[in-house]
Amino acid sequence: MKFTEEHLQLRRTVRDFVAKEINPHVDGWEEAGAFPARELFKKAGSLGLLGINKPEQYGGQGLDYSYQAVATEELGTCAAGSIPMAIGVQTDMATPALARWGTHELKQEFLTPAIAGDAVVSIAVSEASGGSDVAALKTTAKKDGGDYIINGSKMWITNAAQADWLCLLVNTGDGPVHMNKTLVIVPTKLSGVTIGAKIDKLGMRASDTCPVFFEDVRVPQRHRIGEEGMGFMMQMVQFQEERLCGALSTLRGMERVIDATIAYTKERTTFGRPLIDNQVIHFRFAELKTEVECLRSLVYRAVEEYQGGTDVTMLASMAKLKAGRLAREVADSCLQYWGGMGFTWENVAARAFRDTRLLSIGGGADEIMLGIICKLMGILPGKKKKPQ
Repeated sequence: MKFTEEHLQLRRTVRDFVAKEINPHVDGWEEAGAFPARELFKKAGSLGLLGINKPEQYGGQGLDYSYQAVATEELGTCAAGSIPMAIGVQTDMATPALARWGTHELKQEFLTPAIAGDAVVSIAVSEASGGSDVAALKTTAKKDGGDYIINGSKMWITNAAQADWLCLLVNTGDGPVHMNKTLVIVPTKLSGVTIGAKIDKLGMRASDTCPVFFEDVRVPQRHRIGEEGMGFMMQMVQFQEERLCGALSTLRGMERVIDATIAYTKERTTFGRPLIDNQVIHFRFAELKTEVECLRSLVYRAVEEYQGGTDVTMLASMAKLKAGRLAREVADSCLQYWGGMGFTWENVAARAFRDTRLLSIGGGADEIMLGIICKLMGILPGKKKKPQ
């Protein structure tokens, strides 16, 4: 991709935002198990960072996805993965379908405050019994007059403890599993919505993640995004942005860990010389840097095609698969060179080791990505290769 001066200015804006508003507080937020989403999102919204590629009519900047990609990549300069993930839920996971298919009234009511940072939002798809198997979800929405009555539960919902509304995928019929689902906006203040206790996670410690329960929750049918029964398709489109977001957000973070480890191995002396003077170590840094640049090229290609209107399901799945595995490889390799320091909780490589492990699970596990890729290659049993 070719970046303009406007792209570069956006990079600087995001980098300054991270340096001033996030990184000085990350350690405290990690220890507390949450960050002040309302306060931080309001600051981000004031800078226009929550609606970069959203319509200007609702407070967005109306720019193409390459600008959103630049901002997402630069958020990787955060000293922890929790905050980029939480922001990514707001910009790339819970609002794309609303921005694309929602009614004017629905966008005014829910998209505008999300872009301004006046609302914290979540995407609610996963369930304890389903995980990556989106077609198998069990939460239902039954019609009653002009409302839906929702019953069921969702699991591992990012931002849930502070969320004002959820973009909820539910079953609205008994037909084929890919044609009976609908996306519905559900305000968390409604009677019958219960946010469970925060989950004690391995990593992403500053991000609040909770189960959400629905018991006879009455939601107006006007809160539906698009046509009834088209939710599965819409969620698959949202997944493209979610997976691109996940891959983009790892790039700067991996470079940050590599650079910090290089600096440490220059200073750490063993057997009379700096660690980095060992060929096996400086060659390894070269390998890791090369792998990061290869991933960046793949992601940039996917972004370029996506903003051109191409279905990038295969490329986005490949990028997410590679990002999750490479992030683990980088964190593990760098942690080793820190020795005993790498096994301490606050170490930069140790935090990356914990945080990045999620990428191969959330938003579709590695095995789901491999299945999608194989399906599009036409090498699954009984599947034909999709025409290019």
